Amino acid sequence: MGELNERRWAVLSERGCETSSLTYDEALELVRKLKGEKVYGLSIVTSEAAQRLTRAGEVNVREA
Repeated sequence: MGELNERRWAVLSERGCETSSLTYDEALELVRKLKGEKVYGLSIVTSEAAQRLTRAGEVNVREA
């Protein structure tokens, strides 16, 4: 359970990387908020994975 409380999670959507360095609970809350805004393609991944996708040009990074 320790990993879930670490600031190591990111939220991805159809728009790109919404934000990173969240706890899992914060990421889950953001996913729920974005679902309410009709944002699609939502997933929670590690910030490390999101950074790799961003470097590979597969995901756009959104400014927080």
